[in-house]
Amino acid sequence: MITLVIVSALLLALAAGKACASDHEALLLSLNKQLLRSVDTQDTLPNPSVHIALRLSTYHNLAKESKYLNRLKAEFHDDIEKSLRNNELVVGRLALYILALKSSCHDLESVHLTHNEIKESLLIHLKKEMEEEKQNIAFGHRPKTNYYQYSLGILALCVSGVRVSTHVSQKLIHAVEHRQIKHGESLCVDSHAMAGMALQCLKDEGTAVKNTAELDRALANIKQRLLDSKRTDGHMGNEFSTGLAVQALMAMGSQMEECGSAMEALRADVMKGTYHNPMAVSQVLPALHQRTYLQLKSQECCNEDDTLTIDADSASEVLPSHGQVSLQVEVIKSNGASSVFSIHVPTGSSLFEALNLLQDKQTGFTFSTEDSLWGPFLSVVNEEQARQTDRRYWHISSDGNSLKQGIKDYKIDSAQNITIKNTGY
Repeated sequence: MITLVIVSALLLALAAGKACASDHEALLLSLNKQLLRSVDTQDTLPNPSVHIALRLSTYHNLAKESKYLNRLKAEFHDDIEKSLRNNELVVGRLALYILALKSSCHDLESVHLTHNEIKESLLIHLKKEMEEEKQNIAFGHRPKTNYYQYSLGILALCVSGVRVSTHVSQKLIHAVEHRQIKHGESLCVDSHAMAGMALQCLKDEGTAVKNTAELDRALANIKQRLLDSKRTDGHMGNEFSTGLAVQALMAMGSQMEECGSAMEALRADVMKGTYHNPMAVSQVLPALHQRTYLQLKSQECCNEDDTLTIDADSASEVLPSHGQVSLQVEVIKSNGASSVFSIHVPTGSSLFEALNLLQDKQTGFTFSTEDSLWGPFLSVVNEEQARQTDRRYWHISSDGNSLKQGIKDYKIDSAQNITIKNTGY
């Protein structure tokens, strides 16, 4: 009898494992197709993070990937050069661009940026940008951009086989050790994850650092902080930071089982449709494939699957909304001055649509946005700007809870109070 119970338990465990694996493959294929479908969108700049995720996938549509790469080399490349002409910061985008080219085994030395009539390779320009970032940390105690982009820069150089200066790497190690990687007073899971992958790459490559013991200690600290950020539902940080956190933990040697709580949390989010923003999908898909950005080092681009096709778009027709909800919007400027506006918006409107409606219907409220890889973000509200160069941004919350999505992704499904506050960091 005891033997029968044991055998039954083993069979149930095996069945559960198979069910997880079967469900996992179906979700992967669905998410892969969703991301591939997004590359046909022509009204926004191509996104290097999307290309990286498609290239790290098991399934490919090589023709679409090649076409998207050509768009990156034309449109995204031109946008970086435009940003340089406008003295805008480009470290994060340039690093992702390099990683995207690397993911397609493109000759990085054949691609050049022209700035101030000087033509130089992407990698040389990134090295110069990283030196400027390092100098800013030395004198201003933080990067010009942030530690997420700083880590991306180190990762792109390391993955591309370029030696990273010990002074540049030491600044990141020091920031980890002294808990300087944070958003306000909160642990920044995304930035820790990217820092973990960057420092692990240096360790794997045997890149010289100022102190190997400090590097090991920083990696151990990052790993522990990511593990400590895990919630009871399996997420690390929130739904939109878990993908990168899983990647980082795998890169640093942690076993992330296919049916483990973090993977289950990601799968549950996929099934709920949480990841409809291509940037979010691009960070989750590699994690679900149990692959990381570090694997771009050994990308070979040969004998690849080429069977991924997009089904005819079967999305059901969206019925017009028959209801409206009340929305109160409070704007708090940098000097603390507050203005409150009220409006009714159709149920299911995005916050971006709601703000446009408010701007059209009421005097006294205006806003403008800038584009990012995550979609539009607020740059000017009621004629006041919140600029990255001034270490400020518009923090948005709903009923006191910070939004985890961008203004074009966040939906207004019920009456609520939105606060838009000019915030320093």
